[in-house]
Amino acid sequence: MTRNNRGPRGSYAVGLARRAKIVEAAALRFAQEGYHRTPLTLIAQDVGITEGGLLHHFRSKKHLLLAVMEHRFVSEEEWWSRLPEPMTGLGTLRAMVAATERHLTEPGLIELFVLISAEAADADSAAHTLFAARYERAIDELAEQLRRGVDDGSLRADTDCKAVARECIAVSDGLQLQWVISGGTLDLVEAVRLHTDRIARTITPDGTGL
Repeated sequence: MTRNNRGPRGSYAVGLARRAKIVEAAALRFAQEGYHRTPLTLIAQDVGITEGGLLHHFRSKKHLLLAVMEHRFVSEEEWWSRLPEPMTGLGTLRAMVAATERHLTEPGLIELFVLISAEAADADSAAHTLFAARYERAIDELAEQLRRGVDDGSLRADTDCKAVARECIAVSDGLQLQWVISGGTLDLVEAVRLHTDRIARTITPDGTGL
């Protein structure tokens, strides 16, 4: 028998697909035009629904913002997972620079990241839960990449991989804040490159930079 797509399971699948389309459309609009400059009506039009239909899936623009940030984090994790294997220690640090270049192709999402980071300081907020999980995963995964460099001898045996990962992510996120505050005048890629180069010179056996 053919499954009735209008049944409970079919309706659920349709709803998930609609939510995904809304998040993708919002991510594109926010990336291009910024969060505050993008009305919900425009996102709804992109998806082919009314604003009321959009609000059926996301109770407010802030709820949609959280979904877009989660989408960005998942997209970043997928990008890192597609990097060539095995990744050497220096290769991992170079990837940090490449990731920054990728961020700059979606400047609006950098603004969103900074905007919602402030809200994440509230332990009772949904943003806090989202960001806490993001940092835990990102630090652990970057540290694991660096440990491969220790194992293959491209990084010093005494490298504290988790501490280096935490510092690299903290500097990258802090520089994104400075980039937003500067109105985009800060050379974000160069700033990240300079930092990772300094890190490389301290954790490679022969002091090699990027």
